[in-house]
Amino acid sequence: MIDFHTHILPGMDDGSHSVEESLSMLQMLWEEGATAVIATPHFYANDESVDAFLARRNAAYENLRARLPEDAPEIRLGAEVRYYPGIAKMSDLKRLRIEGSRLLLLEMPMTTWTEYTVRELGELAGKAGLTVVLAHIDRYLAMQKASVWERLLKNGVLMQVNASFFTEFRTKRKAISMLNRGEIHFIGSDCHNMTTRPPRIERAVSTIQKKFGDDFIAQMNEYGTSMLRK
Repeated sequence: MIDFHTHILPGMDDGSHSVEESLSMLQMLWEEGATAVIATPHFYANDESVDAFLARRNAAYENLRARLPEDAPEIRLGAEVRYYPGIAKMSDLKRLRIEGSRLLLLEMPMTTWTEYTVRELGELAGKAGLTVVLAHIDRYLAMQKASVWERLLKNGVLMQVNASFFTEFRTKRKAISMLNRGEIHFIGSDCHNMTTRPPRIERAVSTIQKKFGDDFIAQMNEYGTSMLRK
Protein backbone atom coordinates (compact mmCIF):
# COMPACT_ATOMS: atom_id res chain seq x y z
CA MET A 1 0.00 0.00 0.00
CA ILE A 2 1.12 3.55 -0.75
CA ASP A 3 0.56 6.26 1.85
CA PHE A 4 -0.16 9.30 -0.31
CA HIS A 5 -0.13 11.96 2.40
CA THR A 6 2.44 12.19 5.20
CA HIS A 7 4.40 14.76 7.16
CA ILE A 8 7.40 12.60 7.91
CA LEU A 9 10.26 14.89 6.91
CA PRO A 10 11.97 16.17 10.06
CA GLY A 11 11.70 19.85 10.88
CA MET A 12 9.75 20.84 7.77
CA ASP A 13 6.37 21.82 9.22
CA ASP A 14 4.01 20.82 12.02
CA GLY A 15 4.84 17.17 11.37
CA SER A 16 7.91 15.26 12.53
CA HIS A 17 10.23 17.34 14.68
CA SER A 18 13.31 15.10 14.51
CA VAL A 19 14.99 12.36 12.51
CA GLU A 20 14.28 9.96 15.37
CA GLU A 21 10.55 10.70 15.21
CA SER A 22 10.57 10.31 11.42
CA LEU A 23 12.25 6.91 11.73
CA SER A 24 9.64 5.78 14.25
CA MET A 25 6.86 6.91 11.92
CA LEU A 26 8.40 5.09 8.98
CA GLN A 27 8.85 1.94 11.05
CA MET A 28 5.19 2.03 11.99
CA LEU A 29 4.15 2.54 8.37
CA TRP A 30 6.28 -0.42 7.33
CA GLU A 31 4.71 -2.59 10.00
CA GLU A 32 1.27 -1.48 8.80
CA GLY A 33 2.06 -2.62 5.26
CA ALA A 34 3.06 0.60 3.54
CA THR A 35 5.75 -0.11 0.95
CA ALA A 36 5.95 3.52 -0.21
CA VAL A 37 5.12 6.88 1.35
CA ILE A 38 4.78 10.31 -0.19
CA ALA A 39 6.38 13.04 1.89
CA THR A 40 4.07 16.04 1.54
CA PRO A 41 5.21 18.91 3.77
CA HIS A 42 3.08 22.04 3.75
CA PHE A 43 3.88 24.71 1.15
CA TYR A 44 2.46 28.21 1.57
CA ALA A 45 3.20 30.50 -1.36
CA ASN A 46 2.80 33.65 0.75
CA ASP A 47 5.46 32.47 3.22
CA GLU A 48 8.20 30.98 1.08
CA SER A 49 9.49 30.77 -2.46
CA VAL A 50 9.50 27.45 -4.30
CA ASP A 51 13.30 27.51 -4.40
CA ALA A 52 13.57 28.01 -0.64
CA PHE A 53 10.99 25.32 0.06
CA LEU A 54 12.67 22.75 -2.17
CA ALA A 55 16.06 23.49 -0.63
CA ARG A 56 14.64 22.94 2.87
CA ARG A 57 12.79 19.82 1.78
CA ASN A 58 15.84 18.28 0.15
CA ALA A 59 18.02 19.02 3.17
CA ALA A 60 15.45 17.43 5.50
CA TYR A 61 15.24 14.37 3.28
CA GLU A 62 19.02 13.96 3.12
CA ASN A 63 19.22 14.12 6.92
CA LEU A 64 16.63 11.37 7.11
CA ARG A 65 18.00 9.28 4.25
CA ALA A 66 21.40 9.01 5.91
CA ARG A 67 19.80 6.98 8.72
CA LEU A 68 17.16 4.98 6.86
CA PRO A 69 17.25 1.21 7.49
CA GLU A 70 17.23 -1.16 4.55
CA ASP A 71 13.64 -2.23 5.14
CA ALA A 72 12.19 1.30 5.22
CA PRO A 73 9.36 2.16 2.82
CA GLU A 74 10.32 3.98 -0.36
CA ILE A 75 10.01 7.76 0.06
CA ARG A 76 8.80 10.02 -2.75
CA LEU A 77 9.09 13.77 -2.26
CA GLY A 78 6.14 16.05 -2.83
CA ALA A 79 4.25 18.85 -1.14
CA GLU A 80 0.85 19.72 0.27
CA VAL A 81 0.30 23.00 -1.54
CA ARG A 82 -2.14 25.47 0.03
CA TYR A 83 -4.60 26.71 -2.59
CA TYR A 84 -4.98 30.45 -3.11
CA PRO A 85 -7.01 32.40 -5.70
CA GLY A 86 -4.83 32.79 -8.78
CA ILE A 87 -2.72 29.69 -8.16
CA ALA A 88 -3.30 28.59 -11.75
CA LYS A 89 -1.03 31.45 -12.84
CA MET A 90 1.86 30.33 -10.62
CA SER A 91 4.73 29.78 -13.06
CA ASP A 92 6.71 27.16 -11.14
CA LEU A 93 3.80 25.19 -9.71
CA LYS A 94 4.86 22.02 -11.52
CA ARG A 95 8.05 21.89 -9.46
CA LEU A 96 5.87 21.00 -6.47
CA ARG A 97 4.47 17.85 -8.06
CA ILE A 98 5.09 14.50 -6.43
CA GLU A 99 8.52 13.34 -7.51
CA GLY A 100 8.49 11.47 -10.83
CA SER A 101 4.80 12.11 -11.47
CA ARG A 102 2.23 14.63 -12.67
CA LEU A 103 0.43 14.64 -9.32
CA LEU A 104 0.01 17.92 -7.42
CA LEU A 105 -1.53 17.64 -3.94
CA LEU A 106 -3.65 20.70 -3.09
CA GLU A 107 -4.95 21.64 0.34
CA MET A 108 -8.23 23.50 -0.03
CA PRO A 109 -9.93 26.12 2.17
CA MET A 110 -12.17 24.87 4.98
CA THR A 111 -15.11 26.89 3.63
CA THR A 112 -17.75 26.64 0.94
CA TRP A 113 -15.77 27.16 -2.25
CA THR A 114 -16.67 29.97 -4.62
CA GLU A 115 -17.52 29.49 -8.28
CA TYR A 116 -14.15 31.07 -9.08
CA THR A 117 -12.36 28.41 -7.02
CA VAL A 118 -14.19 25.53 -8.69
CA ARG A 119 -13.47 26.95 -12.14
CA GLU A 120 -9.81 27.49 -11.29
CA LEU A 121 -9.46 23.87 -10.15
CA GLY A 122 -10.85 22.81 -13.51
CA GLU A 123 -8.37 25.10 -15.23
CA LEU A 124 -5.49 23.62 -13.25
CA ALA A 125 -6.64 20.09 -14.05
CA GLY A 126 -6.55 20.93 -17.74
CA LYS A 127 -2.91 22.04 -17.74
CA ALA A 128 -0.51 19.78 -19.60
CA GLY A 129 1.71 17.68 -17.37
CA LEU A 130 -0.36 18.33 -14.26
CA THR A 131 -2.88 16.14 -12.43
CA VAL A 132 -4.61 17.82 -9.52
CA VAL A 133 -5.24 15.79 -6.35
CA LEU A 134 -7.31 17.36 -3.59
CA ALA A 135 -5.95 16.53 -0.13
CA HIS A 136 -8.16 14.92 2.54
CA ILE A 137 -11.48 15.74 0.85
CA ASP A 138 -13.29 14.09 3.76
CA ARG A 139 -12.74 17.40 5.58
CA TYR A 140 -14.57 19.45 2.95
CA LEU A 141 -17.36 17.12 1.83
CA ALA A 142 -20.15 18.64 3.90
CA MET A 143 -19.16 22.19 2.90
CA GLN A 144 -19.71 21.75 -0.85
CA LYS A 145 -22.77 20.91 -2.94
CA ALA A 146 -22.82 17.48 -4.60
CA SER A 147 -22.66 19.25 -7.98
CA VAL A 148 -19.22 20.65 -7.10
CA TRP A 149 -17.75 17.18 -6.66
CA GLU A 150 -19.43 16.00 -9.87
CA ARG A 151 -17.88 18.89 -11.83
CA LEU A 152 -14.43 18.36 -10.39
CA LEU A 153 -14.43 14.62 -11.05
CA LYS A 154 -15.67 15.25 -14.60
CA ASN A 155 -12.78 17.68 -15.12
CA GLY A 156 -10.24 15.05 -14.06
CA VAL A 157 -9.54 16.24 -10.51
CA LEU A 158 -8.52 13.29 -8.32
CA MET A 159 -9.41 12.83 -4.67
CA GLN A 160 -7.36 11.77 -1.63
CA VAL A 161 -8.96 10.88 1.69
CA ASN A 162 -7.45 10.23 5.06
CA ALA A 163 -7.40 6.68 6.39
CA SER A 164 -9.61 7.73 9.30
CA PHE A 165 -12.48 8.27 6.84
CA PHE A 166 -12.71 4.47 6.58
CA THR A 167 -12.34 3.74 10.27
CA GLU A 168 -14.57 6.24 12.07
CA PHE A 169 -18.08 4.96 12.71
CA ARG A 170 -19.85 8.08 11.48
CA THR A 171 -18.02 8.23 8.12
CA LYS A 172 -17.15 4.61 7.33
CA ARG A 173 -20.31 3.90 5.31
CA LYS A 174 -19.93 7.04 3.21
CA ALA A 175 -16.26 6.25 2.55
CA ILE A 176 -17.11 2.76 1.29
CA SER A 177 -19.89 4.14 -0.91
CA MET A 178 -17.64 6.79 -2.46
CA LEU A 179 -14.87 4.29 -3.08
CA ASN A 180 -17.33 1.95 -4.76
CA ARG A 181 -18.44 4.77 -7.08
CA GLY A 182 -14.85 5.62 -8.05
CA GLU A 183 -14.88 8.95 -6.22
CA ILE A 184 -11.79 8.20 -4.10
CA HIS A 185 -8.43 7.66 -5.78
CA PHE A 186 -5.80 7.74 -3.04
CA ILE A 187 -5.57 7.10 0.71
CA GLY A 188 -3.15 8.77 3.10
CA SER A 189 -2.53 8.62 6.80
CA ASP A 190 -1.79 12.38 7.00
CA CYS A 191 0.50 11.41 9.85
CA HIS A 192 2.27 14.17 11.78
CA ASN A 193 3.76 12.41 14.81
CA MET A 194 3.68 9.24 16.92
CA THR A 195 1.18 10.49 19.51
CA THR A 196 -1.82 12.58 18.44
CA ARG A 197 -1.60 11.91 14.69
CA PRO A 198 0.30 8.65 14.17
CA PRO A 199 0.74 6.91 10.80
CA ARG A 200 -2.22 4.53 10.97
CA ILE A 201 -3.37 3.13 7.64
CA GLU A 202 -3.70 -0.63 8.19
CA ARG A 203 -7.24 -0.48 9.62
CA ALA A 204 -8.48 1.46 6.60
CA VAL A 205 -6.96 -1.08 4.22
CA SER A 206 -8.46 -3.91 6.26
CA THR A 207 -11.91 -2.30 6.06
CA ILE A 208 -11.65 -2.01 2.28
CA GLN A 209 -10.30 -5.53 1.96
CA LYS A 210 -13.20 -7.00 3.95
CA LYS A 211 -15.73 -5.17 1.80
CA PHE A 212 -14.23 -5.58 -1.67
CA GLY A 213 -11.62 -8.35 -1.44
CA ASP A 214 -7.93 -8.82 -2.15
CA ASP A 215 -8.22 -8.15 -5.88
CA PHE A 216 -9.64 -4.70 -5.21
CA ILE A 217 -6.71 -3.84 -2.93
CA ALA A 218 -4.31 -5.07 -5.60
CA GLN A 219 -6.02 -2.88 -8.19
CA MET A 220 -5.78 0.15 -5.89
CA ASN A 221 -2.07 -0.46 -5.45
CA GLU A 222 -1.55 -0.90 -9.17
CA TYR A 223 -3.41 2.34 -9.89
CA GLY A 224 -1.44 4.26 -7.29
CA THR A 225 1.84 2.93 -8.63
CA SER A 226 0.87 3.81 -12.21
CA MET A 227 -0.03 7.39 -11.21
CA LEU A 228 3.41 7.87 -9.70
CA ARG A 229 4.84 7.66 -13.19
CA LYS A 230 4.77 10.53 -15.70
